[in-house]
Amino acid sequence: MPKKISFKSFKDAVADPEFIMSDFAKMDRPPQLHLAFQGLQLFKQKHSRLPKPWNEEDALELLTIVKELNEKNKEPVELNEDLIKRFSYIAEGDICPMQAVIGGITAQEIMKACSGKFHPIHQWLYFDALECLPEDGPISEELAQPLGSRYDGQIAIFGRDFQKKLGALKYFVVGSGAIGCEHLKNMAMMGIASEPEGKIIITDMDLIERSNLNRQFLFRPWDVGDMKSVVAAKAVTKMNPSINVEAHQNRVCPETEMIYDDDFFESLDGVANALDNIDARTYMDRRCVYYRKPLLESGTLGTKGNVQVVLPFFTESYASSQDPPERSIPICTLKNFPNAIEHTLQWARDEFEGLYKQAAENAHAYLNDPTFMDRTLKLAGKPAFRSFGNC
Repeated sequence: MPKKISFKSFKDAVADPEFIMSDFAKMDRPPQLHLAFQGLQLFKQKHSRLPKPWNEEDALELLTIVKELNEKNKEPVELNEDLIKRFSYIAEGDICPMQAVIGGITAQEIMKACSGKFHPIHQWLYFDALECLPEDGPISEELAQPLGSRYDGQIAIFGRDFQKKLGALKYFVVGSGAIGCEHLKNMAMMGIASEPEGKIIITDMDLIERSNLNRQFLFRPWDVGDMKSVVAAKAVTKMNPSINVEAHQNRVCPETEMIYDDDFFESLDGVANALDNIDARTYMDRRCVYYRKPLLESGTLGTKGNVQVVLPFFTESYASSQDPPERSIPICTLKNFPNAIEHTLQWARDEFEGLYKQAAENAHAYLNDPTFMDRTLKLAGKPAFRSFGNC
């Protein structure tokens, strides 16, 4: 049965907020961030600008405004002054991964509104990742000054020295499917490997298929049939011509250890996995532990997702815990490197359907539906059929 949901007006919601918890380790954050954003708006109205990056004077002024707002609250909250000051320090900054999170949440809410399915976010959701800021105290205001570059929003948060380190990184991205596209886009926008000594190496032995286009956003209909790694490398280079990207078409396994050998791994600063099967993930995890390289492990299952940062000898590794058995066989595994008896059985089943079911259905539609050819030729990507006029 449909469920009716009511929301407060914006004015009432600001005065009497209801929060969605995104991190139960930060239960005290949403009420404080709610006040901080209100204070930021008042600061901007007064000065026609946001607080300067890592400026102590502006931070103290914003803190005073937030304290005054808190005193007027029906139920004043306990303020963490360091939190409000850090909020001020980075208010002028922006970074691509955070924008991606906000964009993803927004897109999800739009889909809910259009479809009328699933429960929308009720009133207020605050998400923060302040733990990413330097642990050794504030950076100097001088190091956060803009340079007139595309990375100024990032420099305002982390400083110039950090940006130089990002540019010099050498990273290995394993897989360029849905997660791989997101990794590569974020790396390009952040300026990873944008210095001469930096490099991003991508490897993926899969070809682009029409079914990939709805979620692997670096690919276009005219790329169907081309190598994923090559097209992805070209796409992110267009986004940021400064980055250095190298595309491979190799599988990561014992058979390719003459390519990804000791010298290769020792030259890396880290690895980002974007794989679709447990065996390959476990293999890369072992390699990263052996060579003591940081690993960013991530995966999706339907609407769910997970991410794990592995620091050898400091955090738990991917192989330390057991994933549930895979219920379905990834398409990439099935088409490119089947390695178990069930893979060959599924491959045979797909081939049978393609030869004896889909072909017959297409022939029946062609004979009985006058619009079949027109609809087929309008499909995105390379046309599945050719008319005699095209010969």
